[in-house]
Amino acid sequence: MQRSSTREGSDRAIAARAGRFASALLAAVAAIALGGCSVRQMAIDTLGDTLASGASVYEADADVALVGDALPFSLKLLDSLIAEAPRHRGLLSAGSRAYLLYAYGFVGFEAEQIAREDVDRANVVRARAHNLSMRAHGYAMRGLEVRHPGLAARLATDPGAAVLAVADAQDVDLLHAAAASLGLAIGHAKGDAAMLARLSEVDALLARAIVLDEGWSDGALHELAVSWRAARPGILDRAAVDAHYARALALSRGTRAALFVAYAEAVAVREQDRVLFESLLARALAVDAEARPQEKLQNALAKRRAQWLAVYAERLFVE
Repeated sequence: MQRSSTREGSDRAIAARAGRFASALLAAVAAIALGGCSVRQMAIDTLGDTLASGASVYEADADVALVGDALPFSLKLLDSLIAEAPRHRGLLSAGSRAYLLYAYGFVGFEAEQIAREDVDRANVVRARAHNLSMRAHGYAMRGLEVRHPGLAARLATDPGAAVLAVADAQDVDLLHAAAASLGLAIGHAKGDAAMLARLSEVDALLARAIVLDEGWSDGALHELAVSWRAARPGILDRAAVDAHYARALALSRGTRAALFVAYAEAVAVREQDRVLFESLLARALAVDAEARPQEKLQNALAKRRAQWLAVYAERLFVE
């Protein structure tokens, strides 16, 4: 009974957020089209504040196909709004999250699927995913620079020292987006020396976020660390990966399907442990769809990836 009431409360919260988002969105669109400068700016600021207040209505929707079809319109709308309010932190954060979501969950995944059959076409799609990831990173860094001017330039020369300027846990969302998007962009630009030279930037952004609020979003930072340490060139630090996995698992209480998928790819595939691989995918697929009502999309995307990996398991393991 308590579980049912909790879900009903979550549904009401999501519906209320959707209503606020829709009202602000309509106001902003109308203002861009018809309003004067002050009215337009007020509407855009209102929408930006609404977007910054929590997870978007997209992230609370488990219909992967619907979100994938709708995202391109949202991306261009956010571009237009940011052009009108280029230093609005909320809009920059929303723009970064949206581009990262589209790059990773849709375009990047499409490239991986195509690569099984057509490497040349996959490379074209992968290049697009790289560009989208860099847009996400650009917006995240611009959001950080609202409070920390010059951060991007300093990050390029001395990442470890540069991130020390970020001392407020309120910036962790942007640190996460900046690290995740740059790491994704590097992954989609294999062999690009200029991108590989930026590995330390991802390290610094992610490490700083963990220092400021390691429990952010119930372990999302540690989950990212699992994926990043596995994807990063060089010898896998199994102890570090295991530590991040254990911490993410404790913080999320097993409600983040992507964590199990990340660990399956980071450790089980690399060490050719098929039993572990299959058990982790099973745990991902068993995650309750309502466990994280505000992040239904993330769990849906992770489950889709788990199903895809299970289909291609024969190609991942050498018997």
